[in-house]
Amino acid sequence: MPVVKRWTYKPVPPVEAVEQLSAAVNVNPYLTSVLLQRGITDFDEARYFFRPERHHLHDPFLMKDMAAAVARLHRAIQQQERILIYGDYDVDGTTAVALVYRYLQSFYPHVAFYIPDRYAEGYGVSAAGIAWAEQHGYSLIIALDLGIKASDMVVLAGHKGIDFIICDHHLPGGDIPQAVAVLDPKRHDCPYPFKELSGCGLGFKLIQAYARQHQREEDVFAYLDLVAVSIASDIVPINGENRTLAYFGLKRLNDHPCPGLKALKEIAAIKHELDISGIVFTLGPRINAAGRVAHAHGAVELLIADDDETAMTLAEKVNVKNDLRREFDMSITEEAIALIENDASLRNNKSTVLFKNTWHKGVIGIVAARCVERFYRPTVILTESNDKLTGSARSVNGFDLYDALLQCSDLLEKFGGHKYAAGLTLSRDNLEAFQQRFERIVSERITEELQTPVVEVDLVIPLEAINGKFWSILKQMAPFGPENQKPVFEARNVYVVNALSNFKDRHVRFLAGQKGSEALFQAVGFDLIEHYERLAAGDYFRMAFTVEENTFNGQTSLQLRLRDIKFD
Repeated sequence: MPVVKRWTYKPVPPVEAVEQLSAAVNVNPYLTSVLLQRGITDFDEARYFFRPERHHLHDPFLMKDMAAAVARLHRAIQQQERILIYGDYDVDGTTAVALVYRYLQSFYPHVAFYIPDRYAEGYGVSAAGIAWAEQHGYSLIIALDLGIKASDMVVLAGHKGIDFIICDHHLPGGDIPQAVAVLDPKRHDCPYPFKELSGCGLGFKLIQAYARQHQREEDVFAYLDLVAVSIASDIVPINGENRTLAYFGLKRLNDHPCPGLKALKEIAAIKHELDISGIVFTLGPRINAAGRVAHAHGAVELLIADDDETAMTLAEKVNVKNDLRREFDMSITEEAIALIENDASLRNNKSTVLFKNTWHKGVIGIVAARCVERFYRPTVILTESNDKLTGSARSVNGFDLYDALLQCSDLLEKFGGHKYAAGLTLSRDNLEAFQQRFERIVSERITEELQTPVVEVDLVIPLEAINGKFWSILKQMAPFGPENQKPVFEARNVYVVNALSNFKDRHVRFLAGQKGSEALFQAVGFDLIEHYERLAAGDYFRMAFTVEENTFNGQTSLQLRLRDIKFD
């Protein structure tokens, strides 16, 4: 059965405030209301929002330990030390490593990179990685997108004469590692004004600070294409400093991408301008695939490639891994869904915890996310690796997954992550106890509302309000993503004019009209096939939708992308 969605509505701003801002910025009242809902109340705030500029970026030296990080890096360069760039195997980690490596390599030869093996070493700074650094004579490690919980590894490295600079955006644990510098805006003692940088964004702030003191700051902006890819793929908020980084990063990605990203765009047959959503569905999975089904070293090699020919060869290899990842993903997802649907107990649970030792470790996070889409409840997917159970967890909107895992911490060997996504490792002996405890905690805390997916409507508007000028202003609100989602509108008294069709037995498409209006729009609704019969019957309905451009046979027009339909 399809999941019924709950519609919620953002508060409608006062008429007086709408009129004042509308006059000040020369924007129609509907889009002015959307701006007010996003906290934009006057001309200066609107200009800041619509026209990001580089000087909007914060001074990197506002971050705690940045001065110490730059001083240690500069000393290493002056003394010709070997520097190792050490990062995570996901998109955020590999883009961060590529960014810092490429920048340092542009003027300093004694630099290399290291990505831990997802299967042999697992997440984080490993003893094997430190041993490798010692064996090859590295005396400074710059850790990117990891390290905030690596206190023991930092101590181990110190005994071997290796210093650490940690750049991590994850929540710190009880104690901060005793590294030369720990750059993490989420430290309680860090005054940096923006807390939600990606790991690659933190790498950018480090090279920005270094360039400001010792090189040319202008040079670092050439690497913002990598930052944009990390922001999109790591699903960090796209407001504040991230909005500025994403804005300029997308420009770079679309106009002058590095050879590796250029090759990936060609492999993915991308002809149009990429936005945040486009990165999430095209570039991100391909970069991630390298570390999911093989070693993420291949992703970094691609992202640091110097020429188009080398980049294309490497991109083709990465793309093959992505095809393999897709096969694993689809088969394991089908298996997981079948396990739930064929077990009455699992069907009726408030959570999902599944384990199978043959599932591929590299795709269990994707499988967990797909299970959440299907059943809409907190989900943990586990497989076996190195005689332990290792897993990925995903949550539903509003439910704090990390805190639920914290209540199970005595059953876990390690875990880490965010409110909505986490990783964990446990002994097989604790599996049943963990399943029972996690289900109990979720059952106690999750409300009926949290078990229903939400469509948040920004505003009810007439279809005739949507025209060329409306679209021209709306698209300037991009980049869209978390904390600045594409506005969702509702239209009422809508009907199917003609051309109703279903495709792939899942989706619907039709020409939409509105009672009392001459405005007509092509509307497409993915996974909304359950409404086909009532649409065909000619009933009036309400629809929640976003506005987008669609190009077909060389003709570009505005199209409504349906989020949901309700018949009253």
